[in-house]
Amino acid sequence: MPPPVFRFAPSPNGYLHLGHAYSALLNFDLARRRGGRFLLRIEDIDATRCRPEFEAAIYEDLAWLGIAWETPVRRQSEHFAGYREAVEKLSAQGLIYPSFESRAEIARLVAQRETDGAMAARSRRRAALSGRGEIAVAG
Repeated sequence: MPPPVFRFAPSPNGYLHLGHAYSALLNFDLARRRGGRFLLRIEDIDATRCRPEFEAAIYEDLAWLGIAWETPVRRQSEHFAGYREAVEKLSAQGLIYPSFESRAEIARLVAQRETDGAMAARSRRRAALSGRGEIAVAG
């Protein structure tokens, strides 16, 4: 059996906070105790909010905490071609459908589903807006 893989995936859109530090330390410690791997993945796909100085601070803060990670660091922005390929494969299998809900509406539907214990009703806008929307993966 391959060794377990643990990861920490911060977004460089601000400085790390206590919750980030806890998550990184927890995963690093689990990787060490279980003979696993610890990966650092930088969630840098939001180009408008991510900043190089925040990414540099992430590396500095993790090193200060005594956390070591495998190199190279995986940067999400360097893998868009692979993501497109995966979407095309899912599309060819008929597993993708358009979604017309905003992020806020999706969050509301998920919360409602969790509260109701059943799948929430789809937005009525879907039928009215057919042909528009973003790609969503069926699951």
